[in-house]
Amino acid sequence: MIPGSSAAPRRLMVVDDEPRFAAFVREAAEGAGMQVETAGNGEEAKAVYRRFDPDVIVLDVVMPVMDGVEFVQWLGEEGCRARLVVVTGYNPHYGRLAEKLGQAKGIGSVTVLNKPVRLHQLLVAIGVPAG
Repeated sequence: MIPGSSAAPRRLMVVDDEPRFAAFVREAAEGAGMQVETAGNGEEAKAVYRRFDPDVIVLDVVMPVMDGVEFVQWLGEEGCRARLVVVTGYNPHYGRLAEKLGQAKGIGSVTVLNKPVRLHQLLVAIGVPAG
């Protein structure tokens, strides 16, 4: 957590099949004082979600086994209230689809970022105060 800030989320889960991007998100979030857990696809992420109870989820859309849109559907069924940051390096419409599904399912706030993601964009999206 950022010193002097009680608004920053404490637990962030990264769901992405690209190890380099997951490491980038982990480093940024841990640098902001957050605890971080990762999963390589939506199916792996189910167990992490239940055990870790994240405040923020950074979710890739296109992944093997269970993609981001399917995982958003599952999150909605679980009653997820975490901040959701959907990222995609493919067609931006994939991200918008996941965003609209998340909103329809009652998931907290949903933000869409297109890869490549800049550090400042990521920090704002995960709720780290500028400063």
